Amino acid sequence: MVKKLQKISADKKTGAQLSATVKESANQIWLAGLGAFAKAQEEGGKVFETLVKEGLSIQRKTQAAAEEKISEATSRMATMATDISSKASGQWDKLENIFEERVSKALNKLGVPSAKDIDALIARVDELNRSVAKLSARTGAAAPHGAPATTRKTAAKRPAARKPA
Repeated sequence: MVKKLQKISADKKTGAQLSATVKESANQIWLAGLGAFAKAQEEGGKVFETLVKEGLSIQRKTQAAAEEKISEATSRMATMATDISSKASGQWDKLENIFEERVSKALNKLGVPSAKDIDALIARVDELNRSVAKLSARTGAAAPHGAPATTRKTAAKRPAARKPA
């Protein structure tokens, strides 16, 4: 087309011929554009469908990979949480023992008897009661009026003993 225009201008033909040639060239360009558009439209559908299929395939692959990574991360976090929980539990036990020891020492310093002390006193009172009963039986005298009879039943009614220090 450019060559045609150059020949026409070289030959110095009339303006009417130049106009006709330009019209013809414009018409050819128009028709070439329509043909390209039709071809792109025809093949574009095929290309579009192919691209959709490839995109779907890539999406599935990336989704599977992401789910795998999430599963791995969840597993690692669960393992870490279990480890931390067991370590914390051990630390709480140590802290509880330290607290109990310190409270026991403080109560002992204040003169508050421990569970062992109370058990020893109950055993001693029971022993004394048996001794008094034996002596009373020998002499024929009854136990003094109003004296409480401490037995194992009384010891069983007392509150649960604390852990020994």
